Amino acid sequence: MKSIIVMHEKDNVGNALEDIRKGDDVSYATNGQKQHLVAQDDVPFGFKVALRDIAPDADIVKYKEVIGMASRPIKAGECVHIHNVKGKRGRGDLEEAQA
Repeated sequence: MKSIIVMHEKDNVGNALEDIRKGDDVSYATNGQKQHLVAQDDVPFGFKVALRDIAPDADIVKYKEVIGMASRPIKAGECVHIHNVKGKRGRGDLEEAQA
């Protein structure tokens, strides 16, 4: 079984503690409870893994902080990286939409 680390219960991604292969059973703990998922992609050491399904434009949360937003649907167990995440900082279009 492979492992990822999740730092906060509000996180929707965790970091791979080792290289993970598509189909691997992956374990992690949150709130003191063991969880697991099946890797949907190869995930290199240090990269992010979705803990649950993430809808397009939903926040990506790591260390209880928003680090971006999903550019497309992301399934639990998928690698989360530049191919499916877009930035939120300094985007005037988002600031106007929130006003």
